[in-house]
Amino acid sequence: MGLSKKQAQILTFPKSKYLALICDGAVRSGKTSIMALAFVLWLTHDFNQKNFAICGKSVQSAVRNVIQPLLAVRYLPQHGFGLRYSVSNHLLTVTRGKTVNYIYVFGGKDESSAALIQGITLAGVLLDEVALMPQSFVNQALARCSVEGARFWFNCNPDNPQHWFYQDWILKHKEKNARYLHFLMTDNPSLSQETLTRYESLYSGVFYDRYVRGRWVVAEGLIYPMFHADYHVKPTEPRPYDTYKISCDYGTLNPTSMGLWGRSNGVWYRVKEYYHDGRKDGSRTDEEHYEALENLAAGKPIESVIVDPSAASFIETIERHGRFYVSRAENAVVDGIRVTQTALKSGKLFFNDCCEDCIREFGLYRWDEKWPEDRPMKENDHAMDDVRYFCMDAFAHENPGAVWIGGI
Repeated sequence: MGLSKKQAQILTFPKSKYLALICDGAVRSGKTSIMALAFVLWLTHDFNQKNFAICGKSVQSAVRNVIQPLLAVRYLPQHGFGLRYSVSNHLLTVTRGKTVNYIYVFGGKDESSAALIQGITLAGVLLDEVALMPQSFVNQALARCSVEGARFWFNCNPDNPQHWFYQDWILKHKEKNARYLHFLMTDNPSLSQETLTRYESLYSGVFYDRYVRGRWVVAEGLIYPMFHADYHVKPTEPRPYDTYKISCDYGTLNPTSMGLWGRSNGVWYRVKEYYHDGRKDGSRTDEEHYEALENLAAGKPIESVIVDPSAASFIETIERHGRFYVSRAENAVVDGIRVTQTALKSGKLFFNDCCEDCIREFGLYRWDEKWPEDRPMKENDHAMDDVRYFCMDAFAHENPGAVWIGGI
């Protein structure tokens, strides 16, 4: 299958006058794979015995999104390229004839990551999912590119319009001497109409605007506008559940919220819940909350209890009793919200009508518009947090749009 016009422009970037290439836009729009191929073709043509870098949110995501697809490209060995990746050194060696270059893989997950890339001299860098990286790491990576002819390669999905990368690079791409290409899913010729329709159905609200329409927009309004009580709320009645889990958001004065989840015919139900507000009803000890956990389980075979990892004392209490396996929750808030939205839209998540506090919070849980980054308001969020912990545990592995598992 041929390339789209936008993809072909990536391949011609090395022949241009530009210092940098920026590709942003929708998920699955075909920008990452072509950029990685163009990166290897460029460095092999223009350099020999030089160091380069490919950076992701983590080393694992860079390997998954960039390195592994590169190793699978048939074009490269067919045209004399040799690619060898060393897992222990995070090093991709690229050869063609007598030309040899070295690509080091780095993860830029937080401010401390900048120290990882110090000291190396680079002839170019590809930053995959750059909007997920701190500015200090990106600046350090660019500063290492001191070889004559070095270039910068960026790709990302959109985020908040106040994001530093949007403000410093996309809005200023002309003064930065950067070529800017904005991608939509229709720029990926490998996607069928059926696939395009499926991806459109996965998202709503701000995530639809960003990951389908490719827009840098502010998160505002209700976080779960796709939740409809007449559809998602079901009668509390017996069902043939084959698996049970419990999720927990723990508080002392703030509410403690726990939900019992049961899977029936491949669909998950919030069967019942425990919700205690320490400010309204008085504080309870860890042992009292544990007793409530036992009552919620009601003797059922619980596969795991998913708990906020910051609730150290309550986790210790559960583990000391030795009945339940504790799974520390994945607490990536925005990723968790996105996975929960997808589960709601796809009809995989329902709530018994006895779960009144959880149902109430769905109608109140909103984005905090005062912050430049995506952040929910810290109110009416305790059942929402435990729902999010459950969804990350149950659904994240099957959600192709969750960028924390690699989704550009």
